[in-house]
Amino acid sequence: MTDITFLDYNEIGGGLSRMLNRFRDEGTLTGDADEDAFLRAHPEAALLGLLFDQRVRAESAFTGPRRLYDQIGHLDMARLATYDPEALRDIFAPPPLAVHRFSNKMADFTRKVAQAIVENYGGDVTRLWNDGADSTTVRKRFQALPGFGPGKSAKVKYVLHYLGFRDFSGETASAGK
Repeated sequence: MTDITFLDYNEIGGGLSRMLNRFRDEGTLTGDADEDAFLRAHPEAALLGLLFDQRVRAESAFTGPRRLYDQIGHLDMARLATYDPEALRDIFAPPPLAVHRFSNKMADFTRKVAQAIVENYGGDVTRLWNDGADSTTVRKRFQALPGFGPGKSAKVKYVLHYLGFRDFSGETASAGK
């Protein structure tokens, strides 16, 4: 298990909360150590996993970026931003390893998020959080992305913290709300 300070995540509930409970109890977020390692090695996967966390089990959402990577060989935001929309929808759809249950919608959101990352962050997703901004600011940056509303954006600090991309343990309990 990764050496990490546990945050109080009672405010979020749902599937991500279940994943964090599993992490606390068993040391894995997704239930698969290899999938967890992939998420930790690819910050783009953390962003896309959170994007995909919509009307599917959280574990499926967070392993979706790996399925996308396995089909196209990358998670490069600049390349995804210019991907042909129909071709990307086709990549998202084939069973049994579909990237997401709502393949057309998530393919479109993936492309739009990639475009926003290229336009606003030079294609580098870590620029959303790696400048030392507090969790409230990071949450607002995510909320400005296509497909990220207030509920999904409220989960950002926990995803980044527990995947090891950003330590939010020094913030007060009310920060980030």
